[in-house]
Amino acid sequence: MSEPLTLMAVHAHPDDEASSGGILAAYADQGVRIVVVTCTNGEYGDAPGGIKPGQPGHDPDAVAQHRLAELAESVKILKVSDLETLGYHDSGMEDWDYKSRPEAFSNVPLETVAGRISDLIVEYRPQVLVTYDDQGAYQHPDHVHASLAGQAAAKETGIPAKVYLSTMKGSNWRKIFDALREAGEEVPDWQEDEERTRRALESEARITTTIDIRSVLDRKRAALFAHGSQINDSWFSKIPPEITEQVFGYEYFIRAVDTTGAPIPETDLFAGLRTGA
Repeated sequence: MSEPLTLMAVHAHPDDEASSGGILAAYADQGVRIVVVTCTNGEYGDAPGGIKPGQPGHDPDAVAQHRLAELAESVKILKVSDLETLGYHDSGMEDWDYKSRPEAFSNVPLETVAGRISDLIVEYRPQVLVTYDDQGAYQHPDHVHASLAGQAAAKETGIPAKVYLSTMKGSNWRKIFDALREAGEEVPDWQEDEERTRRALESEARITTTIDIRSVLDRKRAALFAHGSQINDSWFSKIPPEITEQVFGYEYFIRAVDTTGAPIPETDLFAGLRTGA
Protein backbone atom coordinates (compact mmCIF):
# COMPACT_ATOMS: atom_id res chain seq x y z
CA MET A 1 0.00 0.00 0.00
CA SER A 2 1.45 3.38 -0.99
CA GLU A 3 2.17 5.91 1.73
CA PRO A 4 -0.15 8.92 1.97
CA LEU A 5 1.05 12.14 0.41
CA THR A 6 2.67 14.12 3.22
CA LEU A 7 4.16 17.60 3.36
CA MET A 8 6.40 18.63 6.27
CA ALA A 9 7.12 22.32 6.85
CA VAL A 10 10.03 23.21 9.15
CA HIS A 11 9.67 26.65 10.76
CA ALA A 12 11.52 28.71 13.34
CA HIS A 13 8.84 30.51 15.40
CA PRO A 14 5.12 30.44 16.13
CA ASP A 15 3.57 32.57 13.32
CA ASP A 16 6.12 31.60 10.65
CA GLU A 17 3.88 28.75 9.51
CA ALA A 18 1.26 31.30 8.46
CA SER A 19 3.70 33.02 6.10
CA SER A 20 3.52 29.94 3.86
CA GLY A 21 0.06 29.05 5.10
CA GLY A 22 -1.31 29.04 1.58
CA ILE A 23 0.39 25.79 0.63
CA LEU A 24 -0.54 24.24 3.97
CA ALA A 25 -4.21 25.06 3.51
CA ALA A 26 -4.32 24.28 -0.22
CA TYR A 27 -2.69 20.88 0.08
CA ALA A 28 -4.71 20.03 3.19
CA ASP A 29 -7.83 20.63 1.08
CA GLN A 30 -6.45 18.09 -1.41
CA GLY A 31 -6.19 15.45 1.30
CA VAL A 32 -2.44 15.77 1.81
CA ARG A 33 -1.25 15.15 5.37
CA ILE A 34 0.35 18.38 6.63
CA VAL A 35 2.99 18.29 9.36
CA VAL A 36 4.30 21.57 10.83
CA VAL A 37 7.50 21.53 12.86
CA THR A 38 8.05 24.69 14.94
CA CYS A 39 11.54 24.87 16.40
CA THR A 40 11.24 27.62 19.03
CA ASN A 41 8.62 28.89 21.45
CA GLY A 42 8.97 32.52 20.31
CA GLU A 43 9.99 33.96 23.69
CA TYR A 44 11.33 37.15 22.13
CA GLY A 45 8.23 38.13 20.23
CA ASP A 46 5.99 40.97 21.36
CA ALA A 47 3.91 40.56 24.46
CA PRO A 48 0.21 41.41 24.09
CA GLY A 49 -0.15 45.16 23.69
CA GLY A 50 3.02 45.44 21.61
CA ILE A 51 5.43 45.25 24.57
CA LYS A 52 8.90 44.55 23.20
CA PRO A 53 11.57 42.29 24.70
CA GLY A 54 13.50 44.14 27.38
CA GLN A 55 10.64 46.53 28.11
CA PRO A 56 8.78 46.49 31.45
CA GLY A 57 6.00 43.91 31.35
CA HIS A 58 7.67 41.59 28.86
CA ASP A 59 7.82 38.10 30.40
CA PRO A 60 9.48 35.74 27.88
CA ASP A 61 7.87 32.63 29.37
CA ALA A 62 4.40 34.18 29.29
CA VAL A 63 5.00 35.38 25.74
CA ALA A 64 5.98 31.86 24.72
CA GLN A 65 2.81 30.34 26.14
CA HIS A 66 0.67 33.00 24.47
CA ARG A 67 2.35 32.50 21.11
CA LEU A 68 2.04 28.72 21.30
CA ALA A 69 -1.70 29.14 21.92
CA GLU A 70 -1.88 31.39 18.85
CA LEU A 71 0.03 28.75 16.89
CA ALA A 72 -2.52 26.11 17.88
CA GLU A 73 -5.32 28.31 16.54
CA SER A 74 -3.44 29.08 13.32
CA VAL A 75 -2.78 25.44 12.43
CA LYS A 76 -6.42 24.66 13.16
CA ILE A 77 -7.48 27.29 10.61
CA LEU A 78 -5.04 25.89 8.05
CA LYS A 79 -6.21 22.30 8.73
CA VAL A 80 -2.73 21.10 9.62
CA SER A 81 -2.80 17.40 10.45
CA ASP A 82 0.06 17.32 12.95
CA LEU A 83 1.95 19.99 14.89
CA GLU A 84 5.35 19.22 16.41
CA THR A 85 7.01 21.83 18.66
CA LEU A 86 10.68 21.28 19.49
CA GLY A 87 10.65 23.77 22.38
CA TYR A 88 13.94 25.56 21.74
CA HIS A 89 14.47 29.12 23.04
CA ASP A 90 14.00 32.01 20.61
CA SER A 91 17.35 33.63 19.73
CA GLY A 92 15.97 37.13 19.17
CA MET A 93 16.43 39.27 16.09
CA GLU A 94 19.56 39.27 13.97
CA ASP A 95 21.00 42.46 15.48
CA TRP A 96 20.08 41.71 19.13
CA ASP A 97 22.49 40.39 21.73
CA TYR A 98 20.07 37.69 22.92
CA LYS A 99 21.31 35.31 20.26
CA SER A 100 24.70 35.06 22.00
CA ARG A 101 23.14 33.18 24.93
CA PRO A 102 23.93 29.47 25.07
CA GLU A 103 20.26 28.46 25.32
CA ALA A 104 19.40 30.32 22.11
CA PHE A 105 18.18 28.05 19.33
CA SER A 106 20.78 29.32 16.90
CA ASN A 107 23.51 28.11 19.30
CA VAL A 108 22.17 24.57 19.60
CA PRO A 109 24.46 22.30 17.58
CA LEU A 110 23.08 21.80 14.09
CA GLU A 111 23.44 18.02 14.31
CA THR A 112 21.30 18.00 17.47
CA VAL A 113 18.42 19.84 15.80
CA ALA A 114 18.80 17.86 12.58
CA GLY A 115 18.67 14.64 14.59
CA ARG A 116 15.32 15.58 16.14
CA ILE A 117 13.89 16.58 12.77
CA SER A 118 15.23 13.33 11.29
CA ASP A 119 13.26 11.40 13.89
CA LEU A 120 10.11 13.22 12.80
CA ILE A 121 10.86 12.58 9.14
CA VAL A 122 11.19 8.86 9.88
CA GLU A 123 7.91 8.97 11.80
CA TYR A 124 5.85 10.88 9.24
CA ARG A 125 7.74 9.97 6.03
CA PRO A 126 7.02 13.17 4.06
CA GLN A 127 7.60 13.07 0.33
CA VAL A 128 7.98 16.87 0.39
CA LEU A 129 9.85 18.99 2.93
CA VAL A 130 9.60 22.79 2.89
CA THR A 131 11.73 25.26 4.82
CA TYR A 132 13.34 28.67 4.24
CA ASP A 133 15.90 29.82 1.72
CA ASP A 134 18.96 29.97 3.99
CA GLN A 135 20.63 32.26 1.44
CA GLY A 136 17.62 34.57 1.16
CA ALA A 137 17.11 38.21 2.10
CA TYR A 138 15.85 37.47 5.62
CA GLN A 139 18.83 36.26 7.63
CA HIS A 140 17.23 35.83 11.05
CA PRO A 141 19.56 33.41 12.88
CA ASP A 142 16.71 31.09 13.84
CA HIS A 143 15.39 30.92 10.28
CA VAL A 144 18.81 30.08 8.90
CA HIS A 145 19.38 27.45 11.61
CA ALA A 146 15.95 25.85 11.07
CA SER A 147 16.54 25.72 7.33
CA LEU A 148 19.99 24.17 7.58
CA ALA A 149 18.75 21.63 10.13
CA GLY A 150 15.74 20.69 8.00
CA GLN A 151 17.86 20.28 4.90
CA ALA A 152 20.44 18.22 6.82
CA ALA A 153 17.70 15.98 8.21
CA ALA A 154 16.23 15.42 4.75
CA LYS A 155 19.67 14.46 3.44
CA GLU A 156 20.44 12.24 6.44
CA THR A 157 17.22 10.24 6.17
CA GLY A 158 16.96 10.22 2.39
CA ILE A 159 13.18 10.09 2.78
CA PRO A 160 11.83 13.34 1.26
CA ALA A 161 11.86 13.06 -2.53
CA LYS A 162 11.70 16.83 -2.85
CA VAL A 163 13.00 19.67 -0.67
CA TYR A 164 11.86 23.24 -1.26
CA LEU A 165 13.10 26.57 0.09
CA SER A 166 10.45 29.25 0.41
CA THR A 167 11.09 32.76 -0.84
CA MET A 168 9.27 35.84 -2.06
CA LYS A 169 9.74 38.05 -5.08
CA GLY A 170 11.52 41.29 -4.35
CA SER A 171 9.19 42.97 -6.80
CA ASN A 172 6.27 41.98 -4.59
CA TRP A 173 7.88 43.54 -1.54
CA ARG A 174 8.24 46.74 -3.55
CA LYS A 175 4.52 46.68 -4.38
CA ILE A 176 3.68 46.28 -0.69
CA PHE A 177 5.93 49.08 0.50
CA ASP A 178 4.91 51.47 -2.28
CA ALA A 179 1.22 50.94 -1.45
CA LEU A 180 1.83 51.48 2.26
CA ARG A 181 3.81 54.65 1.66
CA GLU A 182 1.00 55.99 -0.53
CA ALA A 183 -1.34 55.32 2.40
CA GLY A 184 0.94 57.32 4.70
CA GLU A 185 2.35 54.36 6.64
CA GLU A 186 5.95 54.08 7.79
CA VAL A 187 7.59 50.94 6.46
CA PRO A 188 11.09 49.43 6.57
CA ASP A 189 13.26 50.83 3.79
CA TRP A 190 14.90 47.52 2.94
CA GLN A 191 15.88 48.80 -0.50
CA GLU A 192 18.66 50.82 1.15
CA ASP A 193 20.20 47.62 2.53
CA GLU A 194 22.49 46.55 -0.30
CA GLU A 195 23.20 43.09 1.13
CA ARG A 196 19.52 42.33 1.68
CA THR A 197 18.69 43.60 -1.80
CA ARG A 198 21.40 41.42 -3.36
CA ARG A 199 20.17 38.35 -1.51
CA ALA A 200 16.56 39.07 -2.48
CA LEU A 201 17.42 39.36 -6.19
CA GLU A 202 19.51 36.18 -6.15
CA SER A 203 16.78 34.27 -4.33
CA GLU A 204 14.11 35.44 -6.76
CA ALA A 205 16.27 34.37 -9.71
CA ARG A 206 16.40 30.84 -8.30
CA ILE A 207 12.60 30.36 -8.07
CA THR A 208 11.53 27.10 -9.71
CA THR A 209 8.03 26.62 -8.36
CA THR A 210 4.98 28.89 -8.10
CA ILE A 211 1.85 27.78 -6.26
CA ASP A 212 -1.48 29.56 -6.79
CA ILE A 213 -3.08 29.77 -3.33
CA ARG A 214 -5.77 32.36 -4.08
CA SER A 215 -8.52 29.85 -3.28
CA VAL A 216 -7.32 29.69 0.34
CA LEU A 217 -6.02 33.24 0.70
CA ASP A 218 -8.74 34.11 3.21
CA ARG A 219 -7.63 31.21 5.42
CA LYS A 220 -3.99 32.20 5.10
CA ARG A 221 -4.90 35.72 6.17
CA ALA A 222 -7.00 34.39 9.06
CA ALA A 223 -4.07 32.24 10.20
CA LEU A 224 -1.76 35.26 10.11
CA PHE A 225 -4.19 37.27 12.21
CA ALA A 226 -4.55 34.39 14.68
CA HIS A 227 -1.12 35.60 15.79
CA GLY A 228 -2.65 38.83 17.01
CA SER A 229 0.07 39.61 19.52
CA GLN A 230 2.58 39.87 16.66
CA ILE A 231 0.63 41.34 13.78
CA ASN A 232 -2.53 43.27 14.60
CA ASP A 233 -0.79 46.63 15.01
CA SER A 234 1.91 46.05 12.42
CA TRP A 235 2.26 47.52 8.93
CA PHE A 236 1.29 44.10 7.58
CA SER A 237 -2.27 44.53 8.82
CA LYS A 238 -2.58 47.74 6.77
CA ILE A 239 -1.81 46.36 3.32
CA PRO A 240 -4.63 47.27 0.88
CA PRO A 241 -6.77 44.20 -0.05
CA GLU A 242 -6.05 44.46 -3.78
CA ILE A 243 -2.31 44.40 -3.10
CA THR A 244 -2.75 41.46 -0.72
CA GLU A 245 -4.21 39.31 -3.49
CA GLN A 246 -1.55 40.33 -5.99
CA VAL A 247 1.45 39.58 -3.78
CA PHE A 248 0.18 36.91 -1.39
CA GLY A 249 -2.04 34.97 -3.76
CA TYR A 250 0.98 33.01 -4.93
CA GLU A 251 3.76 31.36 -2.95
CA TYR A 252 7.23 30.87 -4.39
CA PHE A 253 9.81 28.14 -3.85
CA ILE A 254 13.28 27.06 -4.88
CA ARG A 255 13.52 23.31 -5.53
CA ALA A 256 16.72 22.30 -3.74
CA VAL A 257 16.36 18.50 -3.92
CA ASP A 258 14.44 16.37 -6.40
CA THR A 259 14.53 12.64 -7.08
CA THR A 260 11.41 12.56 -9.29
CA GLY A 261 12.74 14.16 -12.46
CA ALA A 262 9.69 16.42 -12.65
CA PRO A 263 10.36 19.27 -15.11
CA ILE A 264 10.66 22.85 -13.95
CA PRO A 265 9.18 25.39 -13.69
CA GLU A 266 6.52 23.73 -11.57
CA THR A 267 3.08 24.64 -10.28
CA ASP A 268 2.76 21.69 -7.87
CA LEU A 269 5.08 20.69 -5.01
CA PHE A 270 3.99 17.09 -5.55
CA ALA A 271 4.72 17.03 -9.30
CA GLY A 272 6.16 13.63 -10.11
CA LEU A 273 4.80 12.08 -6.92
CA ARG A 274 1.10 11.68 -7.58
CA THR A 275 -0.19 8.24 -8.52
CA GLY A 276 -0.73 8.07 -12.26
CA ALA A 277 1.15 11.34 -12.84
